[in-house]
Amino acid sequence: MNSTKRMVAIVCGGDSSEHDVSLRSANGLYSFFDKNRYEVYLVDIKGSDWHVNLPDGMTSPIDRNDFSFVENGVRKHFDYAYITIHGTPGENGILQGYFELMDIPYSTSGVLVEALTFDKFVLNQYLRGYGVSVAESLLIRRGYEHLVSDEDILSKVGMPCFVKPANDGSSFGVSKVKNIDQLAPALRKAMMESDEVMVEQYLDGIEISIGCYKTKEKSVVLPATEVVSSNEFFDYDAKYNGQVQEITPARIPEDVAKRVAEVTSAIYDILHCNGIIRIDYILTPNEEGGLKINMLEVNTTPGMTPTSFIPQQVRAAGLNMTDVLTDIVENQF
Repeated sequence: MNSTKRMVAIVCGGDSSEHDVSLRSANGLYSFFDKNRYEVYLVDIKGSDWHVNLPDGMTSPIDRNDFSFVENGVRKHFDYAYITIHGTPGENGILQGYFELMDIPYSTSGVLVEALTFDKFVLNQYLRGYGVSVAESLLIRRGYEHLVSDEDILSKVGMPCFVKPANDGSSFGVSKVKNIDQLAPALRKAMMESDEVMVEQYLDGIEISIGCYKTKEKSVVLPATEVVSSNEFFDYDAKYNGQVQEITPARIPEDVAKRVAEVTSAIYDILHCNGIIRIDYILTPNEEGGLKINMLEVNTTPGMTPTSFIPQQVRAAGLNMTDVLTDIVENQF
């Protein structure tokens, strides 16, 4: 019977500061997968160390020539890779390119989409062309800081503003800057994570996050989660140390929730995404007395611990994470 099961690799770890966060997501995914249907292994990647965590507590190195490993003297080959790396190389197209070369189906969007969504500044400019509302921002590259003056930032972005790595995970290196004196330390902090830094306009409003996935048979936009952080913003402590109130479904008017779902579905199609994505928004008051939907970022490898947004939203939608993951895997066979 075991020989009929598809072999699934939950690929986790990575080379960013969010390595350990990725391991938590991997364990969450492992708990959700249907073990009667799939033979599931955790594959931990860090630099050139790629290994499988075996059930007996031992590890086995991955042969990167064909993404295989040996267990009990038998060489095993994976049928599918579920990527849950937050940051490089699993969220920026690098690992996707490898799996394309290996002809192994994987859970995320393709190489171009991953590279595009990983670079927050480039993504914002791209989606702006499709009419998606995004905050004003400036890009500062390491070694070229002199090309963007304090006056440029004040005139285009204003204060307060956010300084964040332009192309890395979203939990580290982010600062809320309230005056020009705080700008240089914030840039140094962000550049510890990325060579490119985005200085982004601060939008005061309701922060929400919403998941979406599509298969050949269905299009699912999940209920949005409202994010009420007790910190200055939704930082690492708010995300992972409980310093936040997460309300699913979000406390927003029904017509706004419908519009957010429509925008989310449209962005999924514009980018030609695959698997589960999560999009973060800020809803700000508009001139008509309603709410304007401003996109913050698209996350193509969202957190998957039992308390993460996506599992929360799946439960709120009356769905089951095990069934959702099965839908996503089987969609590519």
